[in-house]
Amino acid sequence: MYVRKGLLAVIIIASLLLGAVGVCAVLDIDVAELISGDAGSDDTVTLTADEYDEYLAVMNTYSKADILKDYITDYYYVPVDEQDLDEGMYRGMFDSLDDPYSYYMTAEEYENEMVSLTGNYSGIGVTFSMDTSNNFVILAVTAGSPAEEAGILPGDYIVKVNGETFGPDEFNTIATKIRGESGTQVTLTILRGSKELEFTMTRRKISTQSVSYEMKDGETGYIYISSFEQNTGSDFKKALKSLEKSGAKYLVVDIRDNPGGLVNSAVQVADELMGKGTVVYIQDQAGSREYYTTEAGRTKLPYVLLVNENSASSSEILAAGIQDNNEGTIVGTMTFGKGIIQGMQELTDGSAFRMTEYQYFSPNGSVIHKKGITPDYIVEFEDGDLDENGYVVYDRQLERAIEILKSGK
Repeated sequence: MYVRKGLLAVIIIASLLLGAVGVCAVLDIDVAELISGDAGSDDTVTLTADEYDEYLAVMNTYSKADILKDYITDYYYVPVDEQDLDEGMYRGMFDSLDDPYSYYMTAEEYENEMVSLTGNYSGIGVTFSMDTSNNFVILAVTAGSPAEEAGILPGDYIVKVNGETFGPDEFNTIATKIRGESGTQVTLTILRGSKELEFTMTRRKISTQSVSYEMKDGETGYIYISSFEQNTGSDFKKALKSLEKSGAKYLVVDIRDNPGGLVNSAVQVADELMGKGTVVYIQDQAGSREYYTTEAGRTKLPYVLLVNENSASSSEILAAGIQDNNEGTIVGTMTFGKGIIQGMQELTDGSAFRMTEYQYFSPNGSVIHKKGITPDYIVEFEDGDLDENGYVVYDRQLERAIEILKSGK
């Protein structure tokens, strides 16, 4: 996802509650006279035929909404909040796109969304998305978070929040319900396999460090990227340089369970792993393309990129760039398949919207959305690799990655 800064002024033309034809009927003015200016009044405004057509279009659009709003306000069996009606109308426009990643946000919801992008917010520490069946699936759990401590796992499905269910068009609503003030509680009903489990957690401040690293077996550098946030690119570069100085001969970059994030951060990471080339290109509805590229110069360490079914969005951008440019080896399982990019735009009243504006393609032109990326080596976990709670006890994928590196394949 990318974020455009600045304001978008929204101008709504105020209009009469009656349609244009109704106006003429009430005022006993002939449409032909209105166009020609012979309506018999000193206050007559002359409109050209084109201007009148434009006026009709405005009336047909806005007066209908006003009529419906007034009728609901006047006749619904209990009083209604006009602001709720307005926000429902705004949400409805985005809901009609049938895209869980496009939605309207109130000022409060937008503030929460922006806070989460910085990696500092109050909540329980889960990142989730929509799968192809429109279910809410958890992609990542922040280390040391209330969610991890409670035992929630990537791959779990969110069924309810505080006993309330949510439809596929309420992606942002459920995120807001899960986040909240530190010290307050939230209960998630989780579907894991065929079992429904309930977890009650106390929200607290979540400060994520998106990059962590260590040396494995004395010669293999290991870097884990949990998400692509504002500082991920610079933090990755520092981690890589530290491992190189420590004498690493090989490198494993792990983006398993990484749900994505900022596209530019993923490109910054790619710049450390690729020579000069294209990481990805994006395309809008008009067919216009924009290319994201890297500069010459990359780490000299041979490396493997680890991915799994929860590696999504910007993670897939990184994987696609590396694979199509033959820069490194991809190991793991088929990625999630979210090949679309959203932009966020703030409105003048502090509210905002997020909308899918681009589809992205691998450098070779492959479609990623709803398809994912197939690793060079597919490695599945086997019986005994996970404990009864789903935690890894033997990381077969990581071991295979190190084996491939040392074999020189």
